[in-house]
Amino acid sequence: MKHRAFYGDGEYTFALTDDMIAELERVSGLGIGALYLRTAKAQFPLTDLVEIIRLGLIGGGTSPEAAMRLVNAYGRNRPIGELFPLAMDILDARWSGTANPEPQA
Repeated sequence: MKHRAFYGDGEYTFALTDDMIAELERVSGLGIGALYLRTAKAQFPLTDLVEIIRLGLIGGGTSPEAAMRLVNAYGRNRPIGELFPLAMDILDARWSGTANPEPQA
């Protein structure tokens, strides 16, 4: 249930763990199902995309401080078309399973 992608300055792992989903629900004011549907229907506020990415970074192992630095540098004042696919991939990884499985050794 992880997604790995290039974001800003390198490759990062994103994961919406249960704790990160709880925080996402708190900051968005929606349950995960409603948030997923709102995002998939492109009826989201911009802050949802940034929070999905930030919390996905934290759930994937990035420190909260580094995650905030990354979204401040690469998630604000950027084209929505750059943020939306990544946010959906992060949500899809948790919703349906691993979006892009890591290669087996």
